[in-house]
Amino acid sequence: MATLETINEPAQLRALPLAELKGVCDELRGFVLDSVSRTGGHLSSNLGVVELTVALHYCLDTPHDRLVWDVGHQCYPHKILTGRRERMHTLRQWQGLAGFPKRDESEYDTFGVAHSSTSISAALGMAVAAKAKGESRRVVAVIGDGAMTAGMAFEALNNAGAMDANLLVILNDNEMSISEPVGALNHYLARLLASKTYGAVRNVGKSVLSALPPVSRFARRWEEHTKGMVLPGTMWEEFGFNYIGPIDGHDVNLLVDTLQKVKDRRGPQFLHVVTRKGAGYERAEDDPILYHGVPKFDRASGIPTVPAALPKKTYSDIFGDWLCDTAAVDDKLVAITPAMREGSGMVRFSKEFPDRYFDVGIAEQHSVTFAAGLACEGLKPVVAIYSTFLQRAYDQLVHDVVLQNLPVVFAIDRAGLVGADGPTHAGSFDVAFMRCLPNLTIMSATSAAECRAMLSHGVALAAPAAVRYPRGAAQGAADAVIPAIEQGRGIVVRKGGHTGAPRVAILAWGSLLHPALAVGEKLDATVVNMRFVKPLDEALVRELARHHDVVVTLEEAAVHGGAGSAVAESLSAAGIEARLLLLGLPDRFIDQGDPALLLAAAGLDASGIERSIREALATAASGRTTRAAA
Repeated sequence: MATLETINEPAQLRALPLAELKGVCDELRGFVLDSVSRTGGHLSSNLGVVELTVALHYCLDTPHDRLVWDVGHQCYPHKILTGRRERMHTLRQWQGLAGFPKRDESEYDTFGVAHSSTSISAALGMAVAAKAKGESRRVVAVIGDGAMTAGMAFEALNNAGAMDANLLVILNDNEMSISEPVGALNHYLARLLASKTYGAVRNVGKSVLSALPPVSRFARRWEEHTKGMVLPGTMWEEFGFNYIGPIDGHDVNLLVDTLQKVKDRRGPQFLHVVTRKGAGYERAEDDPILYHGVPKFDRASGIPTVPAALPKKTYSDIFGDWLCDTAAVDDKLVAITPAMREGSGMVRFSKEFPDRYFDVGIAEQHSVTFAAGLACEGLKPVVAIYSTFLQRAYDQLVHDVVLQNLPVVFAIDRAGLVGADGPTHAGSFDVAFMRCLPNLTIMSATSAAECRAMLSHGVALAAPAAVRYPRGAAQGAADAVIPAIEQGRGIVVRKGGHTGAPRVAILAWGSLLHPALAVGEKLDATVVNMRFVKPLDEALVRELARHHDVVVTLEEAAVHGGAGSAVAESLSAAGIEARLLLLGLPDRFIDQGDPALLLAAAGLDASGIERSIREALATAASGRTTRAAA
């Protein structure tokens, strides 16, 4: 009897008799549960694909055959079976295994993912490339039902059906994305196509009626007519795919049998597999949202639903409270999320204001243009979106909101580094890609109270506005007294120059104000909370440049094109020569790990900032402008 410890690559799995796969699945599920309980990570999605992962590697000749996982929340069983079992204890940690498939980590990770709905496009490209090179290989994309709400998936399906590529798309239908799925397609998949009654009647009926040709022909015509009215199986066939399913995604023998029959069929194939998110761990089955992304936990007792001590509120919580408080006094306020209700802090709002809450599914592009339409009719839409996901809706931001100068507020969560989720989820680039857009006001909060004030200021503007805030605990109390928000105005929070040392001005934007204040005390520096990067407080910037020997900018965003660049451009336009030190995220993708460690590695903790400033002062004569990117 083989054990999981004897499987270090899929070839060893394929050497096993079919009868032993059930035992491998049981061990694999237990290993995933134990491993994630020790490291934290994505749990319920991984438990749901154990049998499917085993069946795929058993039937495919990986890595020669290409296997592409959508999003990658469900890749842990895949990593364990492909030689990374002994490193799972390093998952999502500094210099450890990534939480998502990553091409430079393993030859079995054929495509790097983490954003939704890319698998079919990537797999189609691989299939077409194999055909063009005359190579015989199978290509499989595994996509969840939540990811099918994104238009990109349907663009790929439409293209694949027309190209006659040898591609197998597997729909992992677990009736879940992260939050509950939304939209007409998900209702179809959950209530109709996955119906056991339909599948049983269809299969038995075909068997019985095959002996009666005239009746069989009538039955086929009736089935197609019925499917066309109520079932999306026909939809996939209209895209040019041969549709198979639905089948039980937790019956490994059935999965192997079906994959063996389907894998070598020519042209585009579509296999519908029904699974349970969290399968095999009752707590995760009962609450797959709670167990989607988990911290370290005790397997026996599970994740405490009521912590012993109330944790400090996160910026997402602050946003959610502000949303409810504002909606209570402004009936025109509406809120939109692209399938991130829990992560964005919108659970309370969805319950208290259900008619003004819109979860549009994993459809960031649609969410932005939908908001634009609401704004056209006099409502006040707030789009709650992670920085990394706003990247997917850039054209809609430019063309549908900013060009038309529509009053949409973007509450941009996870701005800056995000820790264990790594570079795919880091909010590094939003400042650079937004700052070039006319009409758009861009703010970054340094505290809970400032976050609330900026959101209120954004709603009051008759123009588009964006408020950035980081992941994690909010600084200060939400009801703290702070200086009023004035459009395009920064505030001096510490005046320096009292010791006779070289005069340093530190302009901090957003989260880095706090280490800037610590450095300011050591260097007797002037410290400014910029608040706005657009419109920039140019009068304040120019005054500081005239009266300080060195001007330092700080931001938890890409240093190229960010707040520091805005300061440099302003001084250049005014003809003011100044010694500048621009500190921000370096020109590289930053790996996963503890956020404090990542900031230190980028030279953006207090000691790193102080060191960079002292070095700049020591080498002041060597040049007028320094761009630091540690």
